[in-house]
Amino acid sequence: MATCDMCGNEYADAMQITVGGETHTFDSFECAIHAIAPRCKHCGCTILGHGLEADGTMFCCAHCARESGVEGLADHA
Repeated sequence: MATCDMCGNEYADAMQITVGGETHTFDSFECAIHAIAPRCKHCGCTILGHGLEADGTMFCCAHCARESGVEGLADHA
């Protein structure tokens, strides 16, 4: 049994996800998302798709990037 890093649940079928050389253990994708998914710098929403990045800063969409003063980014069509 492994223990989820997010909620503490002990689960026989837990998964491990390695990000940036650090390995995390989760009992569900929901816990993984809450713990390690990036957040938009402007609105704070969780970025589940590709998102947009400018100078190491993550945004959920081009609108949020523009609102934060970043020009030249476009949403994927």
